[in-house]
Amino acid sequence: MQRQQQLTEWLHSLFPNETFSIAPASADASFRRYFRATFAEGRTLIVMDAPPQHENCQPFLHIGKLFEDAGTHVPHVHAQDLAQGFLLLSDLGNTTYLQALNADSARQLYGAATDALIKIQLASREDELPPYDEALLRRELNLFPEWYIAKHLGVVLSDKQQAALEESFRRILANNLAQPRVYVHRDYHSRNLMVAEPNPGILDFQDAVYGPITYDLASLFKDAYIKWEEEEIMDWLIRYWEKARKAGLPVRADFGEFYRDYEWMGVQRHIKVLGIFARLYHRDGKDGYLKDMPLVMDYLRRACERYIDLKPLLNLLDALEPRETQVGYTF
Repeated sequence: MQRQQQLTEWLHSLFPNETFSIAPASADASFRRYFRATFAEGRTLIVMDAPPQHENCQPFLHIGKLFEDAGTHVPHVHAQDLAQGFLLLSDLGNTTYLQALNADSARQLYGAATDALIKIQLASREDELPPYDEALLRRELNLFPEWYIAKHLGVVLSDKQQAALEESFRRILANNLAQPRVYVHRDYHSRNLMVAEPNPGILDFQDAVYGPITYDLASLFKDAYIKWEEEEIMDWLIRYWEKARKAGLPVRADFGEFYRDYEWMGVQRHIKVLGIFARLYHRDGKDGYLKDMPLVMDYLRRACERYIDLKPLLNLLDALEPRETQVGYTF
């Protein structure tokens, strides 16, 4: 409550002659919280509460400006008090892609999302954002054995299993690091995209890096919170690929190679996400992500089934959590 009181006092100092009410807008998996300030005439603004001892607002400000300059729709910063950890932002509404996506709206919404993504990627400069390098990619992969296998499943890997996992990680990293590089939002999915005009509102970009061009597509189309048929995803991916080539982005000239990169990038992301969801539960007491684990694991298994180089990883997943064998006959 003390933070909310400080936040209210800060708003009063910015708008001394106006009346407003404050209500929670959302929270995320970090220490950040968001409040919606509604003014007497109906205008709304968002206040980010990012306690300085836990959160650094500088990346948010830096990346927000990069993405805004690229022509995308991110929250505009109207005021800031970094000592207290408060930012006053434009309001992108309260309808997420997750709430709005359905069979009728998906093609249009995903088309708009990939248009915005292409703008971000076209603005890329090599030394502007931290590199999505081997150290960071590997640190993310290591969340899986630490939090998912050891903590969540309670399993200690044998030396042979450990070696198989390490070899799988090596192969995944080799693919990821060989991909063309651009700005990567790093969490570009249905909960962080808002239905807004004229372009989708983009949130939660403060961890953006410079890395593999397929990463944000894996976040968008292999989304932990909503599932689509693979034929639909393939159609949307081809549309992105065609637009990206036309725009001059460094996507692979062969769609098959591009698709393989996308799949392998998804494998890295899903291994990481399973580790993060397990950590959110076991360390932070947030159980809301447990229900999303099966879909993430399904994405991971499907990709491993398609590529012979990922067979050792698939075998390990089967040993950790055996699937029920479906017995049937074909004629």
